[in-house]
Amino acid sequence: MEDGEPQSSGSKDLKTENERLAVQFKAQHGLVVAFFVLLLVFHALGIYLFCSGFLLSRLVLQDRSACAAPPVELRYGYTPGSPERGCWHPKSFDKAVVIIVDALRYDFTVPFQPRPGDEHPHHFHNALPVLYETSAQQPNNAFLRPFIADPPTTTLQRLKGLTTGTLPTFIDAGSNFAGTAIDEDNLVEQLFRAGKRVVHLGDDTWHSLFPGYFEPNLTKPYDSFNVWDLHTVDNGVNEHIFPLLEPSMQGRWDVIFGHYLGVDHAGHRYGPDHPAMNDKLKQMDGVIRQIIDKLDDETLLVVMGDHGMDVKGDHGGESDDEVEAALWMYSKKGIFGRGHDVPSEPPATPKERPVGQIDLVPTLAFLLGLQIPFNNLGQPIEEAFVGPGQNKDYANLAEVSRITAAQIHRYQTEYARARGLNDSATSTTSNLWREANERYGAVHAAERVMSDLVEINAYNAYVAYQTENLRICRSLWARFDLVSMSMGITILFGSFAIIAIYAHGIAADRSTLTPLLLGWGAAGTVAGAIIGAAVGLIPDVSLAQTSSFGAAAIGIIATLVGLWPARQVLRLPVPRTFWGGLCMLVTLMLCIGFAANSFTIWEDEQLLFLLTTFGVLMLGSSLGQPDPEDRKLGAANAVSFLAATRLSSLSRLCREEQMPHCRSTYYASATSSTSASWQLGIPFAVALILPSVIKHFFARTRNYNGSAIIWIGVALRMGLALIAGFWVLDAADDGEWFPRAPQDALKTSRVVVAQVVLALAFAAGYATYIWASPPITVKTEEASPEQPAASRPLDPEDPHSDIFTPLNSSPQPRSKLIIFGYANTHGTRYFLLPCAWILALQLVQKPMGQGTLALCMISILNILEIIDANGLRRSPLGPTLLALLGSYYFFKTGHQAALASIQWESAFVPLKTIQYPWSPIMVALNTFGAQILCAIAVPAISMWKVPPKQPGLLGRVAGAMATHMLFYAAIAVATVVEAAWLRRHLMLYRVFMPRMLMAITALLIVDFVGALVALVGVRFSIVSVGDVFGWPGT
Repeated sequence: MEDGEPQSSGSKDLKTENERLAVQFKAQHGLVVAFFVLLLVFHALGIYLFCSGFLLSRLVLQDRSACAAPPVELRYGYTPGSPERGCWHPKSFDKAVVIIVDALRYDFTVPFQPRPGDEHPHHFHNALPVLYETSAQQPNNAFLRPFIADPPTTTLQRLKGLTTGTLPTFIDAGSNFAGTAIDEDNLVEQLFRAGKRVVHLGDDTWHSLFPGYFEPNLTKPYDSFNVWDLHTVDNGVNEHIFPLLEPSMQGRWDVIFGHYLGVDHAGHRYGPDHPAMNDKLKQMDGVIRQIIDKLDDETLLVVMGDHGMDVKGDHGGESDDEVEAALWMYSKKGIFGRGHDVPSEPPATPKERPVGQIDLVPTLAFLLGLQIPFNNLGQPIEEAFVGPGQNKDYANLAEVSRITAAQIHRYQTEYARARGLNDSATSTTSNLWREANERYGAVHAAERVMSDLVEINAYNAYVAYQTENLRICRSLWARFDLVSMSMGITILFGSFAIIAIYAHGIAADRSTLTPLLLGWGAAGTVAGAIIGAAVGLIPDVSLAQTSSFGAAAIGIIATLVGLWPARQVLRLPVPRTFWGGLCMLVTLMLCIGFAANSFTIWEDEQLLFLLTTFGVLMLGSSLGQPDPEDRKLGAANAVSFLAATRLSSLSRLCREEQMPHCRSTYYASATSSTSASWQLGIPFAVALILPSVIKHFFARTRNYNGSAIIWIGVALRMGLALIAGFWVLDAADDGEWFPRAPQDALKTSRVVVAQVVLALAFAAGYATYIWASPPITVKTEEASPEQPAASRPLDPEDPHSDIFTPLNSSPQPRSKLIIFGYANTHGTRYFLLPCAWILALQLVQKPMGQGTLALCMISILNILEIIDANGLRRSPLGPTLLALLGSYYFFKTGHQAALASIQWESAFVPLKTIQYPWSPIMVALNTFGAQILCAIAVPAISMWKVPPKQPGLLGRVAGAMATHMLFYAAIAVATVVEAAWLRRHLMLYRVFMPRMLMAITALLIVDFVGALVALVGVRFSIVSVGDVFGWPGT
């Protein structure tokens, strides 16, 4: 055998063994990812079951009111059935122009009145005077009333209420991005069936709600969600509405719906107190005056807001500013009036004499000669029927109220029959209905001198009936499906138990047990779905509900059964260290705290306190380390963590309930949705500082080499600089810095820059991450040659003289192979993934949010160093702390647990128009950017500063990710249970339900990102290191 043969054979064996171990790792890794996807499925099914019972939906009756079938016998010999004369009541107008000024808040329409602390008018004051002037100066021709919306105050839900007369329910709130056709009786359908020619101009939401009802040759819809565009929709409506009002076009249409969006978009983009809002309101003032000039006597003009806006220009919730819209009606006929003791001037504030938005439905139906939609709950507006002048027509007002109440009574009867309600549910309304009819019967028996008083009493009795009926309907529609809710809670608890055991109840390598759990869980899920589907075939049983519950419940049980063969390595998932106990205590405190509305409202302050507490404790622990280097490193990073946390607290977006004890700093002012001029410098500071900070952490362990230099030193810095340029272009567009530039030049440039950044982050970033070698440098240090021993000549006189010249018997010096970055190869190689994602997440944040998200990234690096210095790599501290960090920076990036704080404009950062699914994805990246970044960073806890051939690394990464998910699962379970328990609480809609929705959404996003971004990313990192250094066991 030749000398080189054994060595060659050994190399082949080593290579074969490495290949085998690589294949084994990839198989284990795939099964771990699949197991986490299974947990995501369990969570999704549990959340679906709970929400289907909690997010209320009413039973929609398919009945339609008929023109020839009034709900009660008509008086005064009127014959129903003729749309030309009026179905149930003589009509007042042949035509109507209905103008919706989106987000027209009531105080935009009345003169400014100084108040203590608010002595000077704002930009939104006194810019739209035409509504107030005509109502005050021509009370017989116009009236202006506060127009109160029912939450949620999103456009789609408001349009449903304005055309059907019904109340919205929770289930509608999620459909604001894409509406579905209204399938119940409504005004638009009635106009169409009556042969009326209906034209729509503006917001394209109408076309998803009322498909096929509009005149195709005259209708012009426009995209409604580009909130950065203030003019396209409004200019388009103007371009088409004024030609339609010309005498030559009078026979082409009967009703025009014009929906202007500029005021709403100005609010979203700038806030109400901005010159752009003043300009839009003045434009609307001019538009309304032009429409008035072109109207004939037979055309009714209606101008209204579908909702208001809060101090930042957003809407969706139920604050006063969001629900207080305006309604104005005008006619050249002069048929409007005021009741006795009612001033002709409009109410000075929205608290005086408001009307509900559903009241518009019967009012328009009577004025245009239509039947009232079957499901309507509104009542006629007094000014439209009481008559002009001093001789009030209370008989007419009482009659229309009687007919409306009769239709509501008919609807209530059918609804009770469909729902199987007993008489006790409607006993109070039955008594009021009987009393109102008795009072109306007294009208004809009364003497003329007393008739007005009797008619007023009859009218008030019908109003009382309608008001009580509305209250009853609200309570009926607040009936929760407790069975479905219980199913969802059960599934969430079961999923929580699996994660808890997987994270802290297995005293062995989790990656070796995962195939067993996955096999049992997947088989149980499939079997459960089949069994549930079979049960769902039973009549009156929901197939979707039983299939979902069966799949999740049996899947969870099977997964737990799969633990039985490994029972020898199982233990109770309880904390065994100080840090473990502290993490559990903090999580438990948060879970309990969310049962209090005050705690939930001030959650951002609670998280700041908790993070500061952890920072101080970690500082103390670091100072107690015996190794000087660990002591110095841990203490320095703890101080840095505390400083970053405190600095980030300067960014605040206050929610309404925090006022006046909170001052917003996220935008230019509390009433603005744009950044201050000085905030434009933040992205430039981030581009300068953040790459240098990341470089410092890499360079400290000698890992700033190869791909790390290319990505962190060049690509990341260049991308952040482009982001800074993007926001300068945005500010230039907002502030019209270049008025002579083409209208779309800045917008196009901005979109191109954003798309380049996204391509850099995801295309170049992932290419770099997948194909990069470990960030190490190998150098050879040549050995210095030793001097050979000097030979001595033979001395024949010396008996001790050497016979032979001695040779140097010491081994020859060899060159040294030095690997720079060896100690942190795994950690820095994986951390290239968060460095790629931070670029995309920074792009969709406002300038202030970019600063805080950069501080979040620095805090993550601080945590990694502290965990290493204190030897807490296997402790739950790191994953739990990252979950707290993600939750905290959610608030610091300009968000709150409230619908109104969603930054919808982020959908258009890389786009000019709404595009699915990219626009919702951009909003999700903006809203949950901090949680996404922290979830991606979780594997780094187990990989930071561990040897390249670390055994059991995948199992520890899986345990850290499970611990991270456990925090979010605990919060989700707690908020779901508390929302269910407090479902009748006064603050449910405003506080508890939004926080619950935020918790379950964050859980699903963290599940998705943790499994399909972080854990998938671990594969490329570990394989890359294994290919260079070999695998554990070789």
